[in-house]
Amino acid sequence: MPAPAPVKAPAPGGRRRILADLTPLRISVDYRRLWVGNTVSWTGQAMTALAVSLQVYDITRSSFSVGLVGLFSLVPLVVFGLYGGAIADTMDRRKLGLYSASGSCALSVALAVAALAGYHRVWLLYAVVSLQAVCGALNSPARTSMIPRLLPPEHLPAANALGSMTTTAGTLIGPMLGGVVVGLWGYQTAYLIDAVAFSAALYAMWRLPAMLPDGPEGERRKRASVVDGLRFLAGRPNLRMTFFSDMCAMVLAYPRALYPAVALFWYGGDARTTGLLVAAPAVGALLGGVFSGWLGRVHRHGLAIVIAVCGWGLAIAVFGLTRNLWLGLFFLALAGCADTVSMVFRGTMLQVAAPDEMRGRLQGVFIVVVAGGPRLGDFVAGSTADLASPTVAITGGGTACVVAVLLLALKWRKFLNYDARKPTA
Repeated sequence: MPAPAPVKAPAPGGRRRILADLTPLRISVDYRRLWVGNTVSWTGQAMTALAVSLQVYDITRSSFSVGLVGLFSLVPLVVFGLYGGAIADTMDRRKLGLYSASGSCALSVALAVAALAGYHRVWLLYAVVSLQAVCGALNSPARTSMIPRLLPPEHLPAANALGSMTTTAGTLIGPMLGGVVVGLWGYQTAYLIDAVAFSAALYAMWRLPAMLPDGPEGERRKRASVVDGLRFLAGRPNLRMTFFSDMCAMVLAYPRALYPAVALFWYGGDARTTGLLVAAPAVGALLGGVFSGWLGRVHRHGLAIVIAVCGWGLAIAVFGLTRNLWLGLFFLALAGCADTVSMVFRGTMLQVAAPDEMRGRLQGVFIVVVAGGPRLGDFVAGSTADLASPTVAITGGGTACVVAVLLLALKWRKFLNYDARKPTA
């Protein structure tokens, strides 16, 4: 595929840009379709996720059964995340994106048909959620690894910031819409809306050109294995550090599991207070995307990641010391903003420093880390709180995150010198 056309240098005023850089949407019609399609479909998926949880509870009246929904989606996502990345390095990524998005759309239709027919069986919901996770694990590496083929490298940070806005906005808006739709028109309507929303993603994929990975066909088949991808990552310290830094934040300093206890014992609140605590990092992440125009001027991506992860850890640590709700929400929002900065540069390094024939597999590893890290963080935070206290778990975890990422940066000093203008894996 020919390289994207060169882009004119921004006007002097553009250098002072604060709001999100929309240049990727202007210069690439294909990327614009992909972004719009993903934004619409992501919101629909978030609606369905809430509707499934509500329907499971409606059938079983068991919070444990609702919790199993997450397990039934996590396991396929982790297993097929690695496998999906390998597939994305063997075939036309456009076709893989089309097939997997079509599968997700068909599953949403199946949920709607079952709800319309009055077939309310929890096993069916678990099965569909698992298959949706498989489709998502196949779709994400294909879609993400296509973006560097649609945009010049200097616009990838802006594209990743726009992608973070899609994810965060969908996570915030989708459940709210889902609750309203289910309350007014039932589960089947939410599922049908999700199926229609997938048509935007399907249209975007259909209009793309072929996206075969670089290299001859025989070489692609020989290299396309999960093991080869992991071997490649093991020998690339800069790329490896992007995963280690994220694990520091998500495993050591992710207090989500403690929000109900914090809402009750620190702030004297209830479920609504817990909802505010859950929403605060997402709001901060969304603001980080909205005000991301300056990210494109940063070239020392490794240093920026270390600073952002330290910012996350410090914000979480201070949150653990607060007993004022609004101050606590502020520091959680600050942590979410720092996470967006880290995500943008980590994603850009994976797209730029990795060769095209390895991008799918590295995106598969990225899915596993993103899906598994927070769950492991829930376990660490919950266990520490039970053994000591929520304050120790949260403040100690934030401090441990800062110490761990600084020690890793000292061990791999070249990561701090990584320059996006001369990317090295």
